[in-house]
Amino acid sequence: MSIFDGKRLTNEVFKLDIDRMRRGWYSDKYFENIGRMLIALAGEGYKYSGHHSNLPVNFPAHEVEVGDIEVEMQWFTRRPGKTIVVGVDKTLAMLRHCSGSFDGDHFVDTSANLQVWAVQDGATVKYDGDPINIQPVVRVRGRYRDFALLETPTLGILTRSSRVATNVFDTLVSARGKPVLFFPARFDLHEVQAADGYSYNLAVQKFNAEYAQTLGLFVSTDAQGDWWGGAGGGTIAHAAIASFLGDTAEAMMTFSRVLPPRTPRIALVDFNNDSIRDSLRVMNAMFTKYRELIDAGQKEEAAKYVLYGVRLDTSGSVRDVSVPPLGDAALDLGVNPRLVFNVRQALDSASENWSLPEAWKEAAREYCRTVKIIVSGGFNPEKIKRFETLGVPADIYAVGSYLFNNSSATVTDFTADVTRVKVQGEWVDMAKVGRRAADNPDLERVW
Repeated sequence: MSIFDGKRLTNEVFKLDIDRMRRGWYSDKYFENIGRMLIALAGEGYKYSGHHSNLPVNFPAHEVEVGDIEVEMQWFTRRPGKTIVVGVDKTLAMLRHCSGSFDGDHFVDTSANLQVWAVQDGATVKYDGDPINIQPVVRVRGRYRDFALLETPTLGILTRSSRVATNVFDTLVSARGKPVLFFPARFDLHEVQAADGYSYNLAVQKFNAEYAQTLGLFVSTDAQGDWWGGAGGGTIAHAAIASFLGDTAEAMMTFSRVLPPRTPRIALVDFNNDSIRDSLRVMNAMFTKYRELIDAGQKEEAAKYVLYGVRLDTSGSVRDVSVPPLGDAALDLGVNPRLVFNVRQALDSASENWSLPEAWKEAAREYCRTVKIIVSGGFNPEKIKRFETLGVPADIYAVGSYLFNNSSATVTDFTADVTRVKVQGEWVDMAKVGRRAADNPDLERVW
């Protein structure tokens, strides 16, 4: 599955559309064109007949059977700095199941004729800005026409998955060990959720390994956990509060009554743009019920009314009523540091205003002070770093669309180059100008 267990995922997990992939359905047309041309040349017995070969003078270029040319190709990214590589196992599944060509309606599988090296999912590569100094993540040697069609889909999965994993990893570093909820599902096609969730999984494992942490995995859809056995989690949405006529406390009380206790009770408290008021209303209602059930000896039922956290999701165009205006959008609008400090203070001191028997006062304080604050809405590493630098008492960050970011420093686009060709049994350099065959100590022979 990854560097963390030494296993590789197979097509039993990926469920590739094998027939259409073999026919070039997912490939840039020029790869299909070159494949057709090479097959035709092989049928003709064509040999190179040009006059400007780049081969060394001691190699007889005119004996090279171009249609059956064997090449060495390498796949790599040029994202600046460090990239967490994901998508390798699916790339290998494509090569294993889709290398070859059709003879009429019959597909001739030639994957066994390839030599393949690859890193494990979760490996790290570095790029210093010089395209000569890249680190390949996959290397293939074999007849080019057998796998030319696969360049497009293999680059696609490597680019997408590595970008998501690296963006998640960078976000976790910014959060300094606090959990990051994976919330980008609504911002892209549902077909990519399984790959994205797997990338998140590996990024969290990578962070835990490098920073000696034990962060858990928090995805929002079951599809995001498909490749690794995870499951989606969540509580209520704004639409649910609207269904309860804007009464956040009643929505949470009903949610708590109906849902099993294993589902964390997290109140979304920005619906009415008064996060402190609604946080206190929810907490008061839930603690009152919790206390009533404990006093009645119903501990299991009482567990349903333990408030795990409140989520602040104030729109970036709105100022919460608990935040006095300062005239600076960064300080006034959306989920900003002042809002989080204000909510934390209100939660911690709430029980002081409750009429309680002496025996319940300390338990009430503990109930209030253990309620976590989850922040969401426009968070990225830069904003998270600012929160952490200021000591903002946010416990969990929920991050969405940033995790798909592919601009400037987050550009993770993979590419692939032919770097050598086989002539008279020898591998001869044949890379375009500015590229060369490179190495990576993490490459291992796959087949």
